[in-house]
Order: sequence, then C-alpha cells, then structure tokens
Amino acid sequence: MEQQLQQERIVIENDDEIEIDLKDLVLEILSFWKWVLFALIIGAVTAYCISRFVMVPQYESTSQFYVLSKSMSITSLADIQTGTSLTNDYMVIVEGRPVLEQVIENLGLDETYSSLKKKITLNNPSNSRILEITVRDANPSMAKKIADEIARVSVAFIQQKMDQDAPNIIQKGYSDGEPVSPNTMKNTAVGGILGMFLAIAVIVVVYLFNDTIMNADDVQRKLGLNVLGTLPLEEAEYDGEKERKRKRRKKKK
Repeated sequence: MEQQLQQERIVIENDDEIEIDLKDLVLEILSFWKWVLFALIIGAVTAYCISRFVMVPQYESTSQFYVLSKSMSITSLADIQTGTSLTNDYMVIVEGRPVLEQVIENLGLDETYSSLKKKITLNNPSNSRILEITVRDANPSMAKKIADEIARVSVAFIQQKMDQDAPNIIQKGYSDGEPVSPNTMKNTAVGGILGMFLAIAVIVVVYLFNDTIMNADDVQRKLGLNVLGTLPLEEAEYDGEKERKRKRRKKKK
C-alpha cells in the first residue's frame, strides 16, 4: 500500500521541496471541469472568429512549363541529365530579380521584389523536368495573372539570356476560387485545445502553490507533524457556539 502511494507522488527538489500527489492533482482538475470546458469553448470560438472574420483569405494559382529544348531527345541519358540540371537553373532564374521586377513593371503591381518573391513557391515534381510556379495572393484573379506573367517572362528571359530554346508552357495559371488559408476548422480545433490546456495549466499552478491545510494528510505532508485527533467541522462550530453562550451567561451574572 505504501509503495502504491509513493508511486502516485512526484517530488521536485529545488530550494524548497514540492510534493505532487498525482491522484489529488487529477481530482483537482476534474473538480474544475466546467471551467476547463468553458476555456475550451472560448478558445475554439475565438480562433473561429479570427479565422473567419479577421484573417484575409489567400488563394493560389499554379502555372507549369516543360524543360525540353528542340535539340534534346528524351531517349538520351545525357539529355535527361541536362534537362534535370536546366530545371534547377530555371528555378533560380524564375525567382531572380530581373524576372520578378519585370513582372512587377508589366502588371503595375504595388509590390517590391522581396514581397513578390515571398508569394511564390517553386516545385519540381520528382523524376520530371516540369517546373511548377505557384503564386499566393488575396485576390484569386491576381494570383492567376502573376503566375501566368512569371511563366511568360521567365520563358522569354531564358531564351534571350541563356541562349537556350524556350521552355514550353504546358499549363497556365488556374484557381478554383477556394481559399487555401486560413484553415478555419484546423484553427478552431487548435484554439480549443490551447484554451483547454491553458485552463489546466492555471489549475495546476494554483494547486502547486496552495499551502492551505485542508485535512490531516496535509498536516503530515506539509508540516511533518503527526495528527493526534480530528474534530468534525460541524461539531467544532457547535462547541464553539456553546462556549460563547456560556461566557455571555457568566458576564450577565
């Protein structure tokens, strides 16, 4: 029995010794279950409202071009390796300052090179020579325009500056009109969980720093003293009231 009780307790030693009774701690948390549930609901509702009414929806559009010049053949291993190498080079060019600044000028965008670059994601699917250009923007039609213009300017730049055959644009920008962020359901769930854990953390902190002696076990655990006897609270109040009445009668005499 003593070993079981010892297993239910954790002792943390710093300057002072803090003893945690896991069973009591769990019961303490359960006793405030309504507050934990309330915090969960508040966190979820707050996250939902922020995601739904505060955060600006973002849309994506993706264009693609194929890296294969007219002089290359898909059967030659050397040509395949060259195509893969060119794809990596093109990824650097697409995000380069000359291309993006030309896109900004052509579309009259209120963007800087750095801000536009942050909106762009490049992807080269495994074992392919296809380069995907994905643009994220608050306006779905603008995301499509930017993706298309980046592909067009990049192809022209590669042909003129690198003395290469122009890559073939195989897909223009497309957006289904559905926002990719924020994820309202995910944010709502995360907000509820954070609210719940915050409430539990507050309960645990209050429990750990509560030095109030509530029962005989607390006397022995916190003060190291043995309890000789206990007096029920109702009986103690009754005896105290009797003593006060007796003293008042003596004063009257």
